[in-house]
This record gives sequence, structure tokens and C-alpha cells, in this order.
Amino acid sequence: MLRLPDEFRDLFKRPFGILFATIDEVIPHLSGRTVCTVGDVVTDSLLSRGIYPDIAIIDGYTMRSPFLKTPLYAGARTINVANPAGMITDELISGLQDAVSDTPALVFVDGEEDLAVIPLVLAASDGTVILYGQPNEGVVMRVVDEEARMEARKLLTFFVEVNATFK
Repeated sequence: MLRLPDEFRDLFKRPFGILFATIDEVIPHLSGRTVCTVGDVVTDSLLSRGIYPDIAIIDGYTMRSPFLKTPLYAGARTINVANPAGMITDELISGLQDAVSDTPALVFVDGEEDLAVIPLVLAASDGTVILYGQPNEGVVMRVVDEEARMEARKLLTFFVEVNATFK
């Protein structure tokens, strides 16, 4: 299990991709691609427009407040994982790998899904589009390629390994 020390949290507030002001600006970039969403609002924003991501990762919260809309994601299997805030658990990584190998999938995180973008970039195939919300700014789009994987590996160097069990 990996934990992000408090002193590095500000590094993760910068967009890890291209920032768009609205989801509608992103939609033209999705055609013909595998699409993954991280976060309840981004997932709901696509679903409400009739766009079903191949993988949706949610935790039932937005900006630490309950997100009262549970996505109706017919046909997607649900993968439940535990992942506390500020962490990347082995369970999250395994769940993302499982989702990538058999889509469509809804990954429901007991805890927090914010850092799931990093292992998702490492698990997804080239050309996959990952979308996540940038609080009070818009939507970030990251296309998976070798550069994205190199940046994800670099971000992982700021984490420390901890030996703990979260159930």
C-alpha cells in the first residue's frame, strides 16, 4: 500500500493532462476511444449525456460531500475496492487491472478514488482517454501513452510504502 505524505499533496493539485472548462468541450475528443472516468461528477456528466465510459471509478462523494446520484450503469459489472484517502492500495490497483481486462466496469471505491488516475494510467492501453474533475476548474483529459506512464511513475516516487490493512 502506498501513502502520499502531506508535504507532497500540493503536487497532485495540478492537472495531470489537458484542462477543459466543461465536459462538453471534452466530448468531441472521445469518439472511437476507450474512455475511463474517475469521480462521481465526471461519470454522471457523461452518463447524463448518454455516453457510457468503459470504466467508471466512483466513491459516492464529490469534494468530500456525499454525491446523492448513484449512476445507473446498465451492463457494467461492479468491482468493489477499499482505498483510504491519500492512499493507493493493492486492492485498488488489482481492481483497476481487473476493470481494464474486462469492460464495461464500474469500480466503486470504499474510501477515496482521487489518486486512482495514477495506477489507471499504468494499467490502461495506449490511446485510452481518462477523464477526472479538477475542483472548481473543470475536467482534465489524459490520453494514455508512454509519456503519461512516465509521468505516473514519477508521481509514484512521492509516495511511501506502508504495511497496513484496510478493510
